[in-house]
Amino acid sequence: MTILIWIKNSLILLLSLVFLAIGINTLVGSFSLNNPYEFLMYFFSASLLILVCLVGIIYFIFRFFPKKQQNGIDDVKAE
Repeated sequence: MTILIWIKNSLILLLSLVFLAIGINTLVGSFSLNNPYEFLMYFFSASLLILVCLVGIIYFIFRFFPKKQQNGIDDVKAE
């Protein structure tokens, strides 16, 4: 079961990195546009794409490095 979770998290990271590269390329390319409306459309769509990709990367980081409690004991109750 844990291998499926690692595959899912790795796939999220991989897709986030690929779309982050696409978003950065779109953002840089938007500065060469002459029409201001096209510039705004490309600029904000690339910014949204970059933001969503950063959330995917942060999701992977928090799943890979879970935060421990101050006393070092997990907050899991034994049954």
